[in-house]
Amino acid sequence: MIRLAVRCAPEAAELVLAELTVLAPNGVEEERGPGYVEYAIYGGEGELPELGEIEAVVGGRPIEVTSTEIPDDWADRWRDFHKPLLVGGRLWLRPSWEPPREGAVDLVVDPGRAFGTGAHPTTRLCLELLLEIAAAGDAGGELVDLGTGSGVLAIAAAKLGWAPVRGYDHEALAIEAASSNATANGVELTLQRMNLRENLPKLSPTVVANLTAPVLAAVANQLGASGGRGRVQRSLPAVAPVDPPPAPTVLICSGLLPTELDSTAAAFAPAGLSEADRRRDGDWAALLLRRT
Repeated sequence: MIRLAVRCAPEAAELVLAELTVLAPNGVEEERGPGYVEYAIYGGEGELPELGEIEAVVGGRPIEVTSTEIPDDWADRWRDFHKPLLVGGRLWLRPSWEPPREGAVDLVVDPGRAFGTGAHPTTRLCLELLLEIAAAGDAGGELVDLGTGSGVLAIAAAKLGWAPVRGYDHEALAIEAASSNATANGVELTLQRMNLRENLPKLSPTVVANLTAPVLAAVANQLGASGGRGRVQRSLPAVAPVDPPPAPTVLICSGLLPTELDSTAAAFAPAGLSEADRRRDGDWAALLLRRT
């Protein structure tokens, strides 16, 4: 396992982060110190370059890039600092070795090599919005999770009252991780591998999409091109044309930098979705869109 770290001045952090999220849309490790910000991503041998230590320039500012080999038991070492997290005062996100919290919705996700545990700000923002929708009495009916990753959002939705819940991701390892996590949490998910840049599944009234801005733009383009009606991926041969399903009534988007909020909201406008709320957590942000 290789750890690729980029250290930069705080002024260059947003540019560096935007570049790294393309390589690791499911999460970037972040560390801040006096006068610097360091971001790190992980990958197997051959997936990330073993660069050693080099200096480079991003946006005219110098950065330090280091790649180091991580011991095979690195995931086990997360126990030393992977702690439970209370989200929205109601959802207890914890590893399996930590006890449940009385009165909270319990969601168990262990750290693994491929996908995150739900502690990343983009996931937390989505969870907070789901919790608020549920608290308003609007949980229920079908929900679709685009870019499901480890399945945290889909599992949380199922526990909050949405059903059935479907999750989609282009990574085979994500589907495996989400399936394993769903089993560990005693919830039922329908999971499918799909390239969301090219096709959308049948959408539900509530959709959550924790993706990068370019992928969200591709999703918006598919919805907008069909006049606010989603496109269905079908197996060939098609017997007869099928009317596409309507765009969602509620769409939660995250995986965004604050500077990407306006353009993302505008991209979904042709599909009849308008901004209802926006949230920010450090260098990350989320949108709540509703059908008008």
